[in-house]
Amino acid sequence: MLKEEVQIVLEDVTLDGNLVIPDSPKGLVIFSHGSGSSRFSPRNNYVARLLQQNGMATLLFDLLTRSEDMLYENRFDIDRLTQRLIETTQWVKGQKDILNLALGYFGASTGAASALRAAAFFGNGIQAVVSRGGRPDLALGELHGVEAPTLLLVGSFDTEVIRLNQKALDNLQCQKKMEIIPGASHLFEEPGKLREVANAAADWFEKWFDQK
Repeated sequence: MLKEEVQIVLEDVTLDGNLVIPDSPKGLVIFSHGSGSSRFSPRNNYVARLLQQNGMATLLFDLLTRSEDMLYENRFDIDRLTQRLIETTQWVKGQKDILNLALGYFGASTGAASALRAAAFFGNGIQAVVSRGGRPDLALGELHGVEAPTLLLVGSFDTEVIRLNQKALDNLQCQKKMEIIPGASHLFEEPGKLREVANAAADWFEKWFDQK
C-alpha cells in the first residue's frame, strides 16, 4: 500500500492532500469535507481507512488554504469549493498511478454540495457519489445533471437534514438511494454508527466501480 502526502498544484493555489493507494485498487474515492474541517477530519479518515481495507484508493485534501480557511465566509463558498474539487479531479486524471481508476466522491455536510456539483460537471466521468449527513440541497439547481449513482446517508435523529435530503433525492435523476441510519445524529457519533456509514459507502462504491 502506497501512502504519501501530495501537493495538488492548481492554476491559482497549491493544496495539501493525503493519498493512499492499496495494491490493485478498485477505484479512487476523493473526499470533499464540510465547513471548518480538513484532510485531517477524524470521521472522514475513519471512513477512508475502511475503504482502503476494501481495496479502494483515497484522497483527502484541503479545499482551502490555511489563510483562506480563516475567513469564515469561504467555508460556505460552494462555488469556490466546487471549482477546487473539479480542478483537483482534473489533477488526479493526470497522475500516472491513478489516472485510469474509477472515480467516486465522498462528501460530508456542505462538502456533499460541492461533490454533487462536481459530479454534474464531469457527467459519466464520475462513477459514484456518497453523501454523509450532507447538504445536497445546496446543489439543487444542478442535481438534474448528476449522472453518477448517488447514495445519501442521514442519521435518523437529524430530522431537518432528512427533509433537505429528501428534497434533493426527488430532484436527482440518476440511480439514487437515501438510507437513514437508525439511532444516529448528524455527526454519527453514537457507537457503531460511523462504521455503518463506512460499510454502506464501501458497498456503494464497490458496486458501481465494478461497472466501469
